[in-house]
Amino acid sequence: MKSSFKDVPFIGPIIRRIKTRQSCKQFRGSKNYWIRRYESGRSSGAGSYNKLAEFKAEVLNGFVKEQNISSVIEYGCGDGNQLTTADYLSYIGFDVSPKAIALCEKAFRTDPSKSFHLMDEYHGETAPLTISLDVIYHLVEDATFEAYMRRLFDSSQRFVVIYSSDTDTNVAETAPHVKHRKFTAWVAANYPRWRLKSHIRNKYPFKGNVSEGSFADFFIYEKLSDYGVTAPTERNTRP
Repeated sequence: MKSSFKDVPFIGPIIRRIKTRQSCKQFRGSKNYWIRRYESGRSSGAGSYNKLAEFKAEVLNGFVKEQNISSVIEYGCGDGNQLTTADYLSYIGFDVSPKAIALCEKAFRTDPSKSFHLMDEYHGETAPLTISLDVIYHLVEDATFEAYMRRLFDSSQRFVVIYSSDTDTNVAETAPHVKHRKFTAWVAANYPRWRLKSHIRNKYPFKGNVSEGSFADFFIYEKLSDYGVTAPTERNTRP
């Protein structure tokens, strides 16, 4: 009977910790990780494919249609597979990886409504909606997280959609390119003029298999006007 050491009680967790330590020694920062990842031929990850991608598209396309959004900016466009499910009138995607940008430009070369740029090429673009999908918990450096969040909110005219975990709990076996953050507390402290309009729980919560579920939920923020605030709702399911 075939077995694996990683499934043996006590031995499995030890092996995972050893692998995590080895990965930590090879880790050279979040930007470097994603540049090397795409250069090696790897994808954006399971969250941008199959049923998880379909779930994100369902929420995003519905929101864009409901709010009559004319243009979208995404920070962390990745390999572009998630974008193939999107229905946006105008779109700008930014990423740290030159390879990811090249992949997106090739995939959407016949679509003039979409453009792609490196994060360093940002020149003050704004849009009614800015989005961040599966990015925040990959920003392991505090300064990187801070700069990213400020650009995400400062460049939005009306809405910000975030798809991420929202916790400060990071277990010992957490991969070196992952750092969970209670980002909602950061937004409340730094951007009080924005309200959490909606929290949409993942249709496929994480149960141990990243291909089948995710620890990320949707958090939709709206910039406040001068006419008051309503309570957030929750449900489970270059312009």
